[in-house]
Amino acid sequence: MKKLWIFCLAGIGMAACNNGHAAKNLANGVWQAKLHRPDGADIVFNFEVRDTTGKKVLYVVNATDRLLVDDVKVNGDSLFIKMPFFDSEFKAKLLSDSALEGLWIRHLADKDVSVPFAAVAGIAERFKVNTPAAADVSGRWVTQFVSAKDKDKTPSTAIGEFKQSGNTVHGTFLTTTGDYRFLDGVMDGDTLKLSTFDGSHAYLFTALVGKDSITDGRFYAGIGDGLENWWAVKNDTATLPDERTIATMKPGEQQLNFSFPDLNGNKVSIKDDRFKNKVVIITLMGSWCPNCMDETGYLSNWYKKNKDRGVEVIGLAYERTTDFEKSRKSLESFLKRFDMQYPVLITGVTPADPEKGAKTLPQLTGIKGFPTTIFIDKKGNVAEVHTGFSGPGTGEHYEQFQADFNRLVNKLLEAK
Repeated sequence: MKKLWIFCLAGIGMAACNNGHAAKNLANGVWQAKLHRPDGADIVFNFEVRDTTGKKVLYVVNATDRLLVDDVKVNGDSLFIKMPFFDSEFKAKLLSDSALEGLWIRHLADKDVSVPFAAVAGIAERFKVNTPAAADVSGRWVTQFVSAKDKDKTPSTAIGEFKQSGNTVHGTFLTTTGDYRFLDGVMDGDTLKLSTFDGSHAYLFTALVGKDSITDGRFYAGIGDGLENWWAVKNDTATLPDERTIATMKPGEQQLNFSFPDLNGNKVSIKDDRFKNKVVIITLMGSWCPNCMDETGYLSNWYKKNKDRGVEVIGLAYERTTDFEKSRKSLESFLKRFDMQYPVLITGVTPADPEKGAKTLPQLTGIKGFPTTIFIDKKGNVAEVHTGFSGPGTGEHYEQFQADFNRLVNKLLEAK
């Protein structure tokens, strides 16, 4: 029976999947889902199903974040869920109104990859808690990550920030290029378990927590065999390098000079009259990038409120393919979901290209992460370059980002 529904989901014909059985109904309410990695480390997440204007929608829940997914189709015992971003989808068989299993499929630039998953309705918990919390992970932690396959590799540094209430833990990891968005989990005795899923990020973290140290950490990333070891030391005063120093303008350079097509194929240049004598904010982004999604949500709303003040925003998209049509299709969901009213330009250069900076913005010392935000004053000179983005999953850091962003824009607008 299992081979039958996988065969049908491959696209041979939806009617065959029904196989004469009565249609099932996706139960409303909270669900627990698990992505089954090949190594047995299930990435757990929750979603909530609702009826809205005569159709099913669901919300993927990670801590305080609720990601709306409104492309949900039920046909007989077949379920199709297309994620709003990151070009991924679920194809599943409804075993009953309250149980399903199938595949999560990611459409990459050159291939599709998938992993089995299953979900059950009525389970609100993320992880099963067996014992009361024996440790409190609340606070800031200087964290080191290193590949489990290459332990001699230089570790990467992050700052973990967590808040714990009873057994429940929410938090994230901050890095110089962004954050890990909303992590949701528990302390079970002295064992920390955190996970997140948003259609791109599919992460599971486990570790042992002591008074001032975290040991025996495992970071399961994605649906393949991505695995890193991690450990941390508590340090409530730890900070990351200044985001303004990671990428800068080259000595002697003051202005950018670029021209790329928008989604309709029309060339747009930073030298166009539209941008003269205005403060211009340029965001280097991509439809594959969860932190870019968070920044796009902020910038889109901000622009609608401030566009009459003499400011402009431009998105420069670095997609995973150099094919214009594929890039355009991937970006369309961003424009639609956030009702973006500023131009997004397709650079035709991938984020993996080591020469992406030289090919697109040679006046910069390089592009070190996505998103990167560039602030241009009314004379056309670059005032600041910010690498990374502290999104809503970072709590007070997101609040500080908004305050700093508006302070800088106001300063540039007031300048003669």
